[in-house]
Amino acid sequence: MAYFLEVGLLLVFIPWSALWDRNYFASLIPAIGEAIKSPYVRGAVSGLGLINIVAGLAELFSIFSSPRR
Repeated sequence: MAYFLEVGLLLVFIPWSALWDRNYFASLIPAIGEAIKSPYVRGAVSGLGLINIVAGLAELFSIFSSPRR
């Protein structure tokens, strides 16, 4: 539950931060650097983060809405 929420938040915000631009692999291979700086790739990674957040909230909702034994 917390894993999905934490990973989702990281995947939503990290692609748009300065940390994303200072990638070690991007400096080694220029083709990768150009690809990951694309707004389409950043949006795709953020979209995966939103899916993770929704999964975490759905799991959290199912835990709190299930009858207790």
